[in-house]
Amino acid sequence: MDFSSKLLENAVNEMSQLPGIGKRTALRLVLHMLKQPKQQIELLAHSLVELRSEINFCGNCHNLSDSKLCEICASQNRTDRVICVVEDIRDVMAIEATSQYRGHYHVLGGKISPMDGIGPLDLTINSLVEKVKDGRVDELIFALSSTMEGDTTNFYIFKQIEDYQVTTTTIARGISVGDELEYADEVTLGRSIVNRIPFENSLKNN
Repeated sequence: MDFSSKLLENAVNEMSQLPGIGKRTALRLVLHMLKQPKQQIELLAHSLVELRSEINFCGNCHNLSDSKLCEICASQNRTDRVICVVEDIRDVMAIEATSQYRGHYHVLGGKISPMDGIGPLDLTINSLVEKVKDGRVDELIFALSSTMEGDTTNFYIFKQIEDYQVTTTTIARGISVGDELEYADEVTLGRSIVNRIPFENSLKNN
């Protein structure tokens, strides 16, 4: 792709680093931004820089947050005795959109995947296990995607905590095998949370 401007080329190259954005799409986005008022682009640039420099991880659940505790963990209207285990913030947002869950979350930051070089120590599993060991949790809800990596991660956590007094459940399989939570419709995902089943039952079905 030939450019008449080095500035344009640099902007397109940087934009194309984003997931799912190829050079042609990046060029279209950059040209669109050039047509916008300068102030609007400055606001966009400032918000991205501020996001990167100011964003925090919640000290309790590892969700993204503006402060030490995210709004969910800080809320007095939610129970901290039930924890929904998810891969990342997109899953938190998907479940929150259902309005069917009033517990806390624990964001792992990924799934165990030896092929990608991701092991248990690369995730926030240890802090989750510590919560269970301390007796702070009555129920863990496994809400990882029903992929091989998701099932492996669920089973690993289950084995770490099976000797402790905690109920382990998993979302009902209204979510198709292999599907990611963020793509599920709100009604299906909401029903899957409400109709969750004991985790041991899911092991028998595999």
